Formats: sequence, structure tokens, C-alpha cells
Amino acid sequence: MKINEITKILEQWAPLSNAEDFDNVGLLVGNSNADCTKALITLDTTEAVVEEAIREGCELIISFHPIIFSGLKKITGKTYVERVVLKAIKNDVAIYAIHTALDNHKFGVSHQMGIELGLKNQQVLIPKKDTLLKLTTYVPIKDVNQVLEALHTAGAGSIGDYNACSFALDGVGRFTPGEQSNPSLGTKGVAQDVEEQQLHLIVQKDQEKQVLAALQKAHPYEVVAYEISNLNNENQDIGMGSIGVLESPMDETDFLNYVKKQLNTSHIRHSKLSGKKINKIALLGGSGSFAIGAAKSQGADVLITADLKYHNFFEAENKILLADVGHYESEQFTNKLIASYLTKKMPNFACILSQEITNPVNHF
Repeated sequence: MKINEITKILEQWAPLSNAEDFDNVGLLVGNSNADCTKALITLDTTEAVVEEAIREGCELIISFHPIIFSGLKKITGKTYVERVVLKAIKNDVAIYAIHTALDNHKFGVSHQMGIELGLKNQQVLIPKKDTLLKLTTYVPIKDVNQVLEALHTAGAGSIGDYNACSFALDGVGRFTPGEQSNPSLGTKGVAQDVEEQQLHLIVQKDQEKQVLAALQKAHPYEVVAYEISNLNNENQDIGMGSIGVLESPMDETDFLNYVKKQLNTSHIRHSKLSGKKINKIALLGGSGSFAIGAAKSQGADVLITADLKYHNFFEAENKILLADVGHYESEQFTNKLIASYLTKKMPNFACILSQEITNPVNHF
């Protein structure tokens, strides 16, 4: 396969447009038109990981974290980032980063951590705004079904767990075909009235191009009238973090021991224990101090995340248990998540999990 064929499949799953503005996602190193026979999946791209890719004959590294986060002004090998980039380029190994594009997936990093903890009824913790559009178009009544079918097939009209959603208003459209036109209805130079339906459908921003292409193809008119509006609605299918419930409530100490076991960590930093039962769990893989307010407002008994600072723990205010399990530990199942998706989509393509433990933090 070509590298761009693989990345296209990844971006159908985790569109780069859903990544945070500060992030650096996509193909960071390499030629998108190069051939690829095998991909290595890793949480971080280190020199050891690049060497592993070379040994295993992998032309592509799919990394969760981007090795290039801010701009590189020089590539001289003085820093570990520069050495990774140099080694990858020298050995024709491409590097792709998915990071917050997958963080913002409903079934992404945080959801996977919830699966490892056995949570039920998981939902997005912090739904993302500015990811939805509204499509309005006008269709002759006799053609409405074929246009709706095409739009739904292209992805329009999905709201949460509901698909093929639309709203319609009956009306009369009027137009006069010009001399250079080729109208499917009416006669050149003669005003034409047509019974139409005004259709309204929700569209994910990353699907705008394919939805409009489907509209143009299915609509009977030579020139299609439509409007696209930006919505500020929260998107319940896209956003950071996850929140769900345990099968049965647990005591705080029992719960923390359970987390240590399920996440394979011997070290959890946490706020003061209050003696409350733990049932509703908020999760945010990676640095998640910004999720404390959302977790509290949704009535979570605990927020499991990473990289909490000293003063963050005061924000618990005896209303929630804050548990810092470590950055690597909170995202350690991401490799498995990516590999599972690619194997399902490309069963005959070789994807292997990196055997390198890239966690840079050690405890004595």
C-alpha cells in the first residue's frame, strides 16, 4: 500500500480536523506516496523505536504523540527530536502522529481506559464545539427520497446514536432558466414554479466535502441551491475524556487498588480521601487538569488523569477524588486501540505493536 492510503484510513476514523489547534498531527516525516508493507505502532517515537522499525522492516511508524511538536529551525542531531527525525529520514521511515485527533474520538484514548476499568454507559466528558454544520437545501418533492438517501450515505443526518435524521418543510420554489442553461425542469426564459421540500440536516465538519459531492450528484437540478451554516452546538460524539459507571460501587481504597491493578501501576497520586463510595468515573488520558470542573459538574466521584500539579489537588474541594495515575499509564492502551482498528480495516496489512517501553518517568 501507499502511505497515504493508510493515513486516509486513519483519518476516516480520527479526522485531523478534530485535533486541537495547538497540536501537530498527521504525516510528520516521509513521503506520502511511498510504498509501505508494514507499520509499527507506538505511543512515542524515540530513537529506539525508529531502530525497531528498521529491524522489523517497517516503512511507517504510527505514533500517538508527535515527535515534532513545535517548529524545527535546525536538524543537526543535537536534540533527541532532531536525532529521531534524522534517523527516520536516513532510513526512509515515515512518521505519522494521531494524538488529539484520537483523544477527541468518542471511542478513543479515554474510552479505552474505561474499557480496561470495566466501565458501563460511557459518554464523552467534554463535548467539543464548532464541529457541526447545518446543511439546508431545496429539492423537488418527487426527488426527495433519492437525495436524502445519498446525503445519509455520505454521513449527513447523524446525531448521537441516531442516523438518517432530517427535517423538511413544504414550499414552492420559483426560478427562470437562462438562455445558456440546461434545465431538468422548465423551459428557458419561462418562470417555473416547483413544489419542493426544504431539507435540513446536521453534518460533521470533516464530512462536508463528501456530503456536498453527494448532494451535487443526487440532486436533479443543474445548479443546486444550498446553504451551509456553522453551529456552536456541543457535539456529543466528539470531545475530550469519558465518563461512565462501575458495575458496582466500591470503597475508595478498594477502588484505588483496583485501578493500580487494571492499569498496571504501583503509584497513584491522589487528593484527600473522603470516605465516599466510588461509582461514577471520569477519565481523561494524558494531561487532564482542565477536566476537573467538567468532572465535578457531571457528578463524578473520581477523575482519573495525569500530570496534576500541587494546586490542582486543592480543586477537589472534598467533592471529588482526583487520581493521577501517570501520563504513560493513562495512555498505555492506545497502541492496542490503533492496531485493533487498522487490523479490522486492513486485515491483510501487517501492523505490529512496538515492544519498546517509552515511558520516560521512573519511580524509586
